[in-house]
Amino acid sequence: MVEVEIGAFQAERGATQRVQFNVVVEVEPVTVAVDDDVDRILSYDRITDAIAESLAEERLNLLETLAERVAERVLAAPRAIRVFVRIEKLDRGPGALGVEIVRDRRWHPGAVRDDHQPHPRLIYLSNDAIGAPHLAGWIDTLQAQGGPVIFCVGAGDNVVPQTGHRMTQRRIDLLAIEQNAWCLAARDDRCVVVSTRTELDWAMRHGQISVWAPSKIVLDTVSGPSVRAANTVSLACWFAALVQAEDLLVVGADLPDTLPDGLTLRTMPAEERDIS
Repeated sequence: MVEVEIGAFQAERGATQRVQFNVVVEVEPVTVAVDDDVDRILSYDRITDAIAESLAEERLNLLETLAERVAERVLAAPRAIRVFVRIEKLDRGPGALGVEIVRDRRWHPGAVRDDHQPHPRLIYLSNDAIGAPHLAGWIDTLQAQGGPVIFCVGAGDNVVPQTGHRMTQRRIDLLAIEQNAWCLAARDDRCVVVSTRTELDWAMRHGQISVWAPSKIVLDTVSGPSVRAANTVSLACWFAALVQAEDLLVVGADLPDTLPDGLTLRTMPAEERDIS
């Protein structure tokens, strides 16, 4: 239930009224065990964001228009098959007055709304950059510029154990990166460590500065990175392509020899104060 200005009658202009939403989404069956993994379900925030974005788009006269827009956004979720949207005005008379619609992929065949797809800025920080005294100033600048920001880091300065076994070594290298991600988060409360695509998508839509913890996304991606996890700048390049980043800024480290096509990359020394 939200309070919003909506309606075609003059009495409904310049005033808010309570509007209640009931949304039911049918989703594709999960072909693997859910295992309490948020990335294997359709998260509730996809529904609440669909409502919030539809309401923020413009002032509407008709609940019918609002219902269509909510349904369209919900059906843009990869696993959504069919959606029931009921919207009711609670203050326009006795009882609740409203509309209910049902839409499915035949009505919205495979379309995805790219107008709200965030394209983040990725910033790779070396250990010198993480420890830089002007880190807070960089974050101030990035926040003032607006748009989603994701920090990537490498392993910390401690020696990473070596197993001589490819699969176990990948896990250890990824965990070493994640330990350093938490060290960065400890430097500034605005940096929030995220590990799932669901968390990341929410953070990008809501202006949160994220620090990427790579294990889950790397291990869950079907066509995962061809680079070793220890090659952390190359791993950040792969991740930038995965999330369709606007650009990648590497602070205090060198660019890899092989760069992904179509991605804007630049470097900056860790001593530089101006990150703009």
